[in-house]
Amino acid sequence: MAPRPNSLEQHTDALNGQKHKSVYMAPAVSTVALIQADLDREEDPWDLPELQDTGVKWRDLDSKGKGKRVCISVLKLVALLGLLYLFVCSLDILSQGFQLVGGKAAGDIFQDNEVLSNPLAGLVIGVLVTLLVQSSSTSSSIVVSMVSSGLLQVSTAVPIIMGTNIGTSVTNTVVAMTQAGDRSKFRRAFAGATVHDFFNWLSVLVLLPLEAATGYLYRLTELIVRSFNIESGDNAPALLNVITDPLTHSIIELDESVISGIATGDPEAKNKSLIKTWCSTMKNTTLQNVTIVNCTSAPCWEWKNVTEIINIQKCHHIFVDTNLADLAVGLILLAMSLVVLCGCLIFIVKLLNSMLKGQVASVIKKIINTDFPFPFSWVTGYLAIMVGAGMTFIVQSSSVFTSAITPLVGIGVISIERAYPLSLGSNIGTTTTAILAAMASPGETLTNSLQIALVHLFFNVSGILLWYVLPFMRVPIVLAKALGNVTASYRWFAIFYILFCFFFIPLLVFGLSLAGLPALLGVLLPVALLLLFIIVVNFMQSRWPHRLPHCLRTWEFLPLWARSLEPYDRMVTACAGRCCCCCKCCQVIVPGDEEAGPAEKKPCGVEMHDEPAISNENCTSTPVILKVTAL
Repeated sequence: MAPRPNSLEQHTDALNGQKHKSVYMAPAVSTVALIQADLDREEDPWDLPELQDTGVKWRDLDSKGKGKRVCISVLKLVALLGLLYLFVCSLDILSQGFQLVGGKAAGDIFQDNEVLSNPLAGLVIGVLVTLLVQSSSTSSSIVVSMVSSGLLQVSTAVPIIMGTNIGTSVTNTVVAMTQAGDRSKFRRAFAGATVHDFFNWLSVLVLLPLEAATGYLYRLTELIVRSFNIESGDNAPALLNVITDPLTHSIIELDESVISGIATGDPEAKNKSLIKTWCSTMKNTTLQNVTIVNCTSAPCWEWKNVTEIINIQKCHHIFVDTNLADLAVGLILLAMSLVVLCGCLIFIVKLLNSMLKGQVASVIKKIINTDFPFPFSWVTGYLAIMVGAGMTFIVQSSSVFTSAITPLVGIGVISIERAYPLSLGSNIGTTTTAILAAMASPGETLTNSLQIALVHLFFNVSGILLWYVLPFMRVPIVLAKALGNVTASYRWFAIFYILFCFFFIPLLVFGLSLAGLPALLGVLLPVALLLLFIIVVNFMQSRWPHRLPHCLRTWEFLPLWARSLEPYDRMVTACAGRCCCCCKCCQVIVPGDEEAGPAEKKPCGVEMHDEPAISNENCTSTPVILKVTAL
């Protein structure tokens, strides 16, 4: 039998064991703490980056170096202004190219008055027409022409005006795609562009049913128009068009009355070309003897005033004597303008990155993003709205202004919170131009034209009252950031978003509207209820999961394809790999895309390693369930 150890030996062994155990566990506890602290210090992707100045400081330069830097800065500023000028001109050419490709189709869409009587169909028609002509002012002028000619009632035109507000916001969303090469910039740029989209969609979601039920926009604008004895005024000021027209008119000029003529049912307009041939004309009205067709009794003639258009001078643009069809010219202009547009944006971003460094960047960012001191901090956002309205009034295009600030959001000069009120001001600015243009209408059509313009104005004002005045109601910012995170992880989803929201949904609703109201409600109502259920469950999962049934506390009961974008990402990656398997571009990691990594990674977690630097290496985060609908 082995000897029984005494109590002193047991006590000594126990102490030694505790000592060795505590010494052994200390590094593990310390490592976990370091890893957790490192995770807590993880940078917010929405923080504005610091643009570091890597060059020689100004105080360290001699006189020659200072003069050289001043000359380079002036040249960069001139180049930046030139690129902005080409950028605005390319947007104008892009709009005219779209009008040549789809302008006549847009005019035909407006002729179906039975479809236009449905408010939801009128909304999507406004979206589709604005997408076809890429100009809300053009689509609005078509609506005004139809109202003035009596083919369309003002109350019927209200949903179409709402749709034009949505259609014009696609331009800056497409512009954000040019920054897809850098994941962080793309996240901010796409969120900065889509915050405008979400504002328009949410405003329509609330105000269209309200208008259909009460007609408050129609009644309010009618009361304003009748209360004031408004007389016809001067034409809307040209402002920026005075600078851009010489270049754009040397490339192409369009006869915008052709689209309005098709919409109002003019049979001769369908056979006319949109390309303007004669820029200087004169109307000559004479009293002529006109023969009466199918006359049964004499005399078979009567005197009528006949207006004859006399051509004086031809236009001087490139396509004035072309034999090409409007579609061919439109496709040429689209290709040319897109190349110039993308090139200008790339060089603008590079110039801004080189100019906005060090102290200059900090000053500009402080001016744009800093709020007024308390208690006047709330005034800053409304001042940004006024700035956005003023700048849009100067450039006379909301798409130009929002497309110009999108690259600035991407490189981190403007925050999402500041881009939101600037975009809201842009919506207001584009309506003031329409009001001035309406006041230039003839006296017999002034009332209806002005009422339509005021409908556009008060629709945007009502949206601002809904989604901006109360800070907790600024839902578009939250949704834009959520979409920005999704598109940063799955960049193909940005293209899917544009096609789905601006083409598929409007075309689907338009097709169902042709089938009748029962078919429209039978498809859209279940889809709307399903989306509402998903949003409510997601919200409760994040706030009060214990109040949900056990099966709904997570979405794990659904198959992976129904709760995550990973299966679709693998499909898109496989298709892209087959498309570029013969080139080396698939194996190149784009600079600034550090978040991209191997296709197969193990899930991230808090793991203990001897070297904390490798603790999170080769891992990926768990897919976020239903990212698109989660708030």
